[in-house]
Amino acid sequence: MTENLLLAFGLTLMAGLATGIGSLLAFFTSTTNTKFLSLALGFSAGVMIYVSMIEIFVKAQTALVTALGQGLGHWMTVVGFFGGMILIALIDKFIPKQSNPHELKKVEDMKKTDAVNDPQLLKMGTFTALAIGIHNFPEGIATFTSALQDPSLGIAIAIAIAIHNIPEGVAVSVPIYFATGDKKKAFKLSFLSGLSEPIGAIVAFLILLPFLNDVMFGVIFAGVAGIMVFISLDELLPAAKKYDEAHMSIYGLIGGMAIMALSLLLFI
Repeated sequence: MTENLLLAFGLTLMAGLATGIGSLLAFFTSTTNTKFLSLALGFSAGVMIYVSMIEIFVKAQTALVTALGQGLGHWMTVVGFFGGMILIALIDKFIPKQSNPHELKKVEDMKKTDAVNDPQLLKMGTFTALAIGIHNFPEGIATFTSALQDPSLGIAIAIAIAIHNIPEGVAVSVPIYFATGDKKKAFKLSFLSGLSEPIGAIVAFLILLPFLNDVMFGVIFAGVAGIMVFISLDELLPAAKKYDEAHMSIYGLIGGMAIMALSLLLFI
């Protein structure tokens, strides 16, 4: 149990701090590799959708049917699944549009203008970091609980979430660098915005874990499946299509599903 806890927390921390990788890419590369980003985001969506519908939803349903019986168990699985979607949709709704963390930025944007002392840009970058922090909190709970229940599943989810956090790091860094000319400050805020995921893991450990029976586990897992499907459809695939070159996002999506399917077969 202790080993699983450490692994689950470590994976959540790794996934969250991938925003810092996006920030570093913005500072140390001259152009955005749109082909790679489109493929990677599509891959991430494929992993999330496949594992949510084929593995996590089924595990949630099995746990709830075992605890509550056929009828109520199936109903609770569906309620948990759509409840997860509603939760992440509400979080998105209350994030100011101008601070939307999924407003795509490219590394080239760094070169378009000199840094200026613009309070509006600084405010926008800071709010974007805050928005990402709020948005990533339930992702931290999802990664942690999945890894705790099934480490191999947790690794796949952590990698998928880490990939989708990379462009978010760029989205924080660009406006803050514009406003201040300070790479360290831009990196620090980008890095800190990812810390909400391990905070989500800590909250899950302190509040949810003591009550973790079959019903609680089933509802959480169903909610996790809903959250990840929503993220894939609302964020990852649209972002991948914006970066898209020659259907790379779809190739990534299919590749992510295929690799996830293979990895699950290997662990049967």
